Amino acid sequence: MRALAGGALVVFPTETVYGIGADARSEVAVERLVAVRGREAGKPILVLVADVAMVATVAAEFPEPARRLATRFWPGPLTLVLPARDGLPSALTAGTGTIGVRVPGHAIARALVEGLGGPVTAPSANPSGGDPPRRAADARAYFGAAVTIYMDGGELPGGGSTVAAMDEHGLRILRAGAIPEATLRAALAEC
Repeated sequence: MRALAGGALVVFPTETVYGIGADARSEVAVERLVAVRGREAGKPILVLVADVAMVATVAAEFPEPARRLATRFWPGPLTLVLPARDGLPSALTAGTGTIGVRVPGHAIARALVEGLGGPVTAPSANPSGGDPPRRAADARAYFGAAVTIYMDGGELPGGGSTVAAMDEHGLRILRAGAIPEATLRAALAEC
């Protein structure tokens, strides 16, 4: 996708709501996203990757328990918080030293990442404090011409991805979402 590679912003459907994408490798594109969305300082921005192999472009480590969850629930609405690689645009990690990563289950979102050949940002396509959009028209109403391309995937179910971290204390749910905590814990116990 030339527009994305050129620093443009793109609204696209995910499994749950519309996201707003920028080339996650570009400091300029990520800063544009922050400015347009009005992202709060100190709040990290998750990224989508095409597959498990692409995780290495943004994460310094991929611990085995997190890898097991990825194998079981990706593509899908599970965001894993992993130690971030050095050199990422600063707004992605917001000083946390970590990066939220997932492989999207929606065909359009996956095609976008695969077309770029690199990670794409995916916060919900609404200004900070606004309702996450379930229709492309809702995102257009928020951002208008500030976003170059709106990809319409119809009305989406809403909700959000489950955001989970693995640390020395085990699994921590940072945001409840589409995959229940009990399902994640059961998957870890099976291995």
